[in-house]
Amino acid sequence: MQIDMRVMELLASKICHDLVSPVSAINNGVELIEDIGGSVVEEAMKLIGDSGVTASRRLRLFRMAYGRAGSEENLKVQDVRQVAEQYLTGGKISLEWPEHLPSAEVAEQRGFLKTLLNLIVLAEETLAYGGVIALRDGHDGRACRIEITGRNTHLSQPIQEALDGSAAIEALSPRTIQAYVVGRLVVQFGFTLSHDHSVPDRLELTLNLPEAVAPLANVS
Repeated sequence: MQIDMRVMELLASKICHDLVSPVSAINNGVELIEDIGGSVVEEAMKLIGDSGVTASRRLRLFRMAYGRAGSEENLKVQDVRQVAEQYLTGGKISLEWPEHLPSAEVAEQRGFLKTLLNLIVLAEETLAYGGVIALRDGHDGRACRIEITGRNTHLSQPIQEALDGSAAIEALSPRTIQAYVVGRLVVQFGFTLSHDHSVPDRLELTLNLPEAVAPLANVS
C-alpha cells in the first residue's frame, strides 16, 4: 500500500498528539520532585506511574494498528482485545468485546484484526461525549459488526469521504486521517465495509470478508 507524504505526516501528528499528554505528565511529575521534593514525592510518583502506563498502552496499540505487526497472520484475538480494552481504560468510553468474537474464520483472515482495531479507534473518535463500543456477530460469521452508541455519534461528510477514498489527499486533516487509514486498510486486504445510522445516537459499522456484501454504502 503506497502512502502519500501528507498522509504519513498527518498520521505521525496524530500519534504524537495522543502521546503528548501522558509524556508531559511524566515530565511534570519529575519537575515536581526536583522543585519541591519531600511532601509531593508520593503524589508525583503516582502521576509518573499512571502516565507511564497510559503512554505504554497507547504505544502498544499504535504498533499493532499502524505498524507491521498488525499485518501478520499470527495475531491473536485475545492480544488485540486486550490492547483495545487497555487503550480505552479510564476514559468515557466502554468496550464490549465478547470472547467468542470474531469467529475463527474471520479472525484468521490476514489483516482483519488490524483493520478491526483501527475501526475501534475510529469509533472512539465519533464518541465526543462518551458512550459504548460493542462488537457483534454479522453475516453468518463472515463479518464483525461494531455498534457505537452515544450522544450525537455519526460519520460526518468529510469522514465518510475519507473513509470511502473520495476525499482528495490535500483535503485530509487530523480529524479525518483515521477514517482514511481505515478505508485504505479495507481496500488493501480486500474487505468491504458498510455503515448504518438509521437509529439516532447509534452507528453500526460492519467489516466483512471479501464478497460478503456490497462495497461501502450509507444505508441510513
